[in-house]
Amino acid sequence: MSKLLVSEDIPKEAGAHQFEMESWIDTAPFERLLNMDIREASEGRAFLVMPFTVKLSQGGGLLHGGALTALADTAVAMAIKSLLPEGTAFATAELKVRFLAPVKEGQVRARALVEGPQGRTLVGRAVVWDEKDFPVAEFEATFRIARGQGFSD
Repeated sequence: MSKLLVSEDIPKEAGAHQFEMESWIDTAPFERLLNMDIREASEGRAFLVMPFTVKLSQGGGLLHGGALTALADTAVAMAIKSLLPEGTAFATAELKVRFLAPVKEGQVRARALVEGPQGRTLVGRAVVWDEKDFPVAEFEATFRIARGQGFSD
């Protein structure tokens, strides 16, 4: 029987945190947890890699779809950062992933391309490949720039 999670059960690490990234185009703590590596990010394009480790597997021993999605989402975010002024706040508003094949081992790679901005909206696409150059996921997302940063609706 599961128990209700109450505030005294939540570790102190779950509270509010502040952190600073080393540069505008850099991995955040979650992305570092997944061992993502930004190989390129410029002119609305990005290329990232991530190793498949046992900690990223789902119950059947395959790379978890959430990890693949995180890699693709981060690749698009880095492509967006290559277009926007440093410090611009933006977030994923909507995303769609199409899983094409399972990943059982090795390193996955994501290439992203971004269109925009159109007002405060950017659209990004990414394809994720396994280490044998086989496409394993297609990703598309809409990102929105926060209000009050000089971009019109």
